[in-house]
Parts: sequence; structure tokens; C-alpha cells
Amino acid sequence: MTSIQELAMTLSTELRYLTLAVAATAMMWIPYVIARAMSNGSAAALGTPDPARMIETAWAKRSRMAHLNAVENLVLFAPLVLIAAVAGISTPGTAFAAKLYLGARLVHYVVYTLGIPGIRTFAFLAGWVATVMFVVAILF
Repeated sequence: MTSIQELAMTLSTELRYLTLAVAATAMMWIPYVIARAMSNGSAAALGTPDPARMIETAWAKRSRMAHLNAVENLVLFAPLVLIAAVAGISTPGTAFAAKLYLGARLVHYVVYTLGIPGIRTFAFLAGWVATVMFVVAILF
């Protein structure tokens, strides 16, 4: 049986950064659910949200929207990284793209939550460029 440390050592840079992007995306719900609990009580936060009765701060709403955006983009990015891995494609460009994607998505989440629109747009575009880099590496 392979240990987790051995598996981590055998992952390509692209797969390692994809794993980090998935882990980060999987945790992005925490701040806005905590905010929901603080505003509406823990029972409301644990139950099905009722938009008509839910109090949500502006930053928590932006955090939720940033999380949804991260999920939407991960659905496009992750299969490309997996296709590249199966095809044996691992180049300095794809390694850079994987790192760029993770960094861009983290910046996007933080600045979207804080309400900084200009940087948010550039971070989104950087993640999109990383996705396109994988498409190019796979097809060409």
C-alpha cells in the first residue's frame, strides 16, 4: 500500500496544484456559513436557507458568490489537468499554468469577498489564461 507521503512525491506539479485548488475551493464555504450563523442563528445556518428570511452581510454574499465562481471554474480546469496527466503531458508551461490557476483563484476569492472589483477581474482572467494554457498544451 502506498503511503500518502509516497503518493505526494509521485504527483506531478500539475496534479499537486490541482489538489490544492480543490482543497481551497472545498473550504471557501466556511466564512459565509459562519457569517450566516452569526446573523441568523446556528439553526438557520444549518437548515435550508430561506432567502426571504435570511440576513446576509454584503461581504458574506460576495464570499458565497466567489465560492460559486470558483466551483464553476474548477469544473472546467480540473478535467483538463486530468486529461493532460493521462496523456503524459507535463511541461514547464503546464506546471506554471497550474500554479497560476491556484494563485489566481485564491486572489479572486479574497478580493471578491473584500469587494475589490479591478483586481478581481484580473485574477479571474489569470485563471482563465491558465485554463486556456492547458487546452493549448493538450491540443497542440
